[in-house]
Amino acid sequence: MRRSTPQLEPVVFHTLNTLAMLMLAVVTLYPFLNTLAVSFNAGNDTIRGGIYLWPRVWSLQNYKAVFVSGTIYNAFWVSVARTVIATVISLFLTSMLAYTVSRREYVFRKPITIIVVLTMYFNAGLIPYYFLIKDLNLLNKFLVYIIPGLISAFNMIVIRTYMQQLPDGLIESAKIDGAGDFRTFLYIVLPLCQPVLATVALFIAVGQWNSWFDTFLFASSKQHLSTLQYELMKLLSSTMVQSTSAAAMYGADPSAKLTQVTPVSIRAAITIVASVPILLVYPFLQKYFVHGLQLGSMKD
Repeated sequence: MRRSTPQLEPVVFHTLNTLAMLMLAVVTLYPFLNTLAVSFNAGNDTIRGGIYLWPRVWSLQNYKAVFVSGTIYNAFWVSVARTVIATVISLFLTSMLAYTVSRREYVFRKPITIIVVLTMYFNAGLIPYYFLIKDLNLLNKFLVYIIPGLISAFNMIVIRTYMQQLPDGLIESAKIDGAGDFRTFLYIVLPLCQPVLATVALFIAVGQWNSWFDTFLFASSKQHLSTLQYELMKLLSSTMVQSTSAAAMYGADPSAKLTQVTPVSIRAAITIVASVPILLVYPFLQKYFVHGLQLGSMKD
């Protein structure tokens, strides 16, 4: 019995580990699969509940309600444009600042780091921020999506920590060969920081893609600047109002066919529409994601 015990331990461990991972996978995937099922289910039938992983009454009406407005297509391209442009510019400028404060020979690196980090904990509030955007003449302009978020303190810290782990000999040899700071940063440092840059790029892209409050505050009066998330938010709000009005008029009987879509079903369709672009991009960055976070969070 004693001899067989060491042989049973790996079997028991791998069995329990597999069961735990399967349970974790189910818990993780179920909300998305349930949302997908609800989005393809008829809105009137969704009110009854009891939908889990498969639609009970198949319908594309929820997605038709999302795409029926012609403004949704222009809003989609505005969201794509702001996501791509803001990600590229913010990533380049943030990494440039991170490289500057990562160099030990730069005497002002500690004061600048403290000033940048303080912005993570303190801000003036929404009203002063609005007046700042107004004074910068960014209201109702596309640049209001780009300029305010050019530098991120958290992203700068992650990239700086990663850069501090690079061998000093690479940078010193580049300077010996006559390369300046910008040339060293562009041709030596950036190519070595692909994992952390891909991770931070995903952070920025997801934040830009999901943002709608800045559109509401600074560009809601310009339809051509409306973003996808803002249009979907307006659609959800209007659906909730219509559903409430119909329920008040005809009664709250769940079996009554009040509307073709309901807030629950339209919310599910909106969630899927907003998530699909990020889901398509994520697999290409996944191999960098965990690796970049691990290396960017450690310091020798």
